[in-house]
Amino acid sequence: MATQLPRAARKVQDALDASGQEFDVRELSDSTRTAADAAAALGCEVGAIANSLVFLADGEPLLVMTSGAHKVDVVALAQRLGVGKISRATPEQVRAATGQVIGGVAPIGHPAPLTTVVDEALRDYPQLWAAAGTPHTVFALTFDDLVVLTGGRVERVA
Repeated sequence: MATQLPRAARKVQDALDASGQEFDVRELSDSTRTAADAAAALGCEVGAIANSLVFLADGEPLLVMTSGAHKVDVVALAQRLGVGKISRATPEQVRAATGQVIGGVAPIGHPAPLTTVVDEALRDYPQLWAAAGTPHTVFALTFDDLVVLTGGRVERVA
């Protein structure tokens, strides 16, 4: 039940509900702060974890939804996106952009829409898991759901 979820996860559930699709945020007893933690808690491959990583692209927030099995190549991604520089956001910048903490950043439910890139490698998994606003909350979705929910641009990020 969304009403029993932590406040940040309730906001994500509300945003998911507003999408018109049915998604259920789940709270886990185990941490999902890292992709490896989430995969262990969910019993899935680490690559099926849709990591929400916040960067600054020429100073503007950029959400990169990447496979838990990948590291983002910021130089190559900057070239693909046509921006000068991509750098990792600080915890404070992440919270300002998303309203959520590192380790729990959801693909949606932010104070304002974020420019989003979706890792094409996530297409390889029939079911993905994404954080839902806290390091203990997640929800399942498909690659196509992720692209539609975020309005993201599909790119190779690794």
